Amino acid sequence: MRGKFLSFFVTQHHGTPVTTAARIVSWCLVALLASAVFSFAFSQLHYGWNWQAIWQYRQKFWQGWLMTVAISAAALLVSMVIGLLTALARRSAFLPLRYSAVLYIEVVRGTPLLVQILILFYVVANAFGLENRYLVGVLALSLFAGAYLAEMIRSGIESIRDSQLESARAIGLTRAQTYRYIIFPQVVRQLVPPLTGQFASIIKDSSLLSIIAVSEFTLNAQEVNAFTYSTLESYLPLAVGYLLLTLPVSLFSRILERRFRFAA
Repeated sequence: MRGKFLSFFVTQHHGTPVTTAARIVSWCLVALLASAVFSFAFSQLHYGWNWQAIWQYRQKFWQGWLMTVAISAAALLVSMVIGLLTALARRSAFLPLRYSAVLYIEVVRGTPLLVQILILFYVVANAFGLENRYLVGVLALSLFAGAYLAEMIRSGIESIRDSQLESARAIGLTRAQTYRYIIFPQVVRQLVPPLTGQFASIIKDSSLLSIIAVSEFTLNAQEVNAFTYSTLESYLPLAVGYLLLTLPVSLFSRILERRFRFAA
């Protein structure tokens, strides 16, 4: 009896698939355990909750949440362009262009995003007279994510078998036609799942834009905290708001991973 009960929750790597009932029950058990832990932790906290004061600033939370969505969506689109161009430059035969791409990728991936935002806004943007902090914020997130996307795209391109490239040359395809009809369709299949995960990362990274006073979700929560002196009440909605954005993206990413797992 005990063995049958345990086997209900156990999945094998090469065995029968998990039933829907097992998934539902397992998720309920996990949610129940997490709820019990947090309920006990908060019950031990001697804290005077002041949700009424926070409710007065609900519009500020909503505006910041929408701004985070807009900034993240714009940064994702721009970072895709930057990543594609950088990946192609990374494979260029023109050495100065290739080394420029390598330098950009290594510097961005090797330094904190917070420092990049500060330098880009207070040094680079100031030198060129760019004062729009929202534009600079989108550009900072795009450059940061673009470096990671460039490596994803480059690895996808290099995963194409040489036999396919030789076949493309044999039938007279140009380099541009080879990329368009042979390489890019296969790279897109590999890129879609991690791209959704990168979008979730951009959403969370956008919270660092509060350092340059971009009125996004995190900055608005900080301001509400300053107005009401209600720290937990200000930051708990912040956590829930980000979870409402990133959780669907993460779930969608897993769906795409399963769909394209065996795509050739």
